[in-house]
Amino acid sequence: MSNDVLLVTRDGDVVTWTINRPETRNAISEDDAIDAFVDAVDAVNRDPSVRVVILTGAGSAFSAGGNVKDMAAKAGLFGGAPHQQRVGYREGIQRIPRALYSLEVPIVAAVNGPAVGAGCDLALMCDVRIASTSAFFAESFVKLGLIPGDGGAWLLPRIVGAARAAEMALTGDRVDSATALDWGIVSRVVDPEELLPAARELAERIAVNPPVAVRMTKKLLRESSQQTLDQLLELSATMQAVAHSTDDHHEAVAAFLEKRPAQFNGN
Repeated sequence: MSNDVLLVTRDGDVVTWTINRPETRNAISEDDAIDAFVDAVDAVNRDPSVRVVILTGAGSAFSAGGNVKDMAAKAGLFGGAPHQQRVGYREGIQRIPRALYSLEVPIVAAVNGPAVGAGCDLALMCDVRIASTSAFFAESFVKLGLIPGDGGAWLLPRIVGAARAAEMALTGDRVDSATALDWGIVSRVVDPEELLPAARELAERIAVNPPVAVRMTKKLLRESSQQTLDQLLELSATMQAVAHSTDDHHEAVAAFLEKRPAQFNGN
């Protein structure tokens, strides 16, 4: 599914989502943008032939997060009394982290430019991040007298650690791509023209593996932040029993023993 807010393209078993609001630096706080993300996640989760998603932005920015002009006008998400704004956040932009958390396939962020505020958090919602040399990250809510309203306070410490998360959130300062690499926000930094090819190459390295095992591995990684070791081991035992019963596992073992490339069908 594709619309003017989130362009959806497909090449083989890899789907690319491009936030297509360059005139607002790819702000994601409008209802149509939120709906587009939720619909795109639902579409991928219903399609077992999709193996990886790449997320990037049109134009020079990855995402500016909330639309500051709407904030000034108290429009949309930012309008109404406090109790109405609370509901607006829960039923608005907070639907994006919930949706992306439930995305069953790995998602690679190709961060082509500034990722600011909720745009920074959007990148953090992805499983893997690759950045252009022109990208930077800013957990900048405090600069506007706001707090991370869409999950950044949960996401950021899990990626960069408590001390660096506090530095980013309390100063609101930019973190350039080189620092982002050093801090573990991204796994790779490349020149702008190499960004999408690098993201595609990584996506293909993931997509070549058995899809059921990949989806379950992502689920385990997600659950690990909320479970004890014993709980995760129990979930792992159950998932491993399922994995052992798949055709792709049998094919992988046979291909290994026969010293030939494996052919996986997702069963």
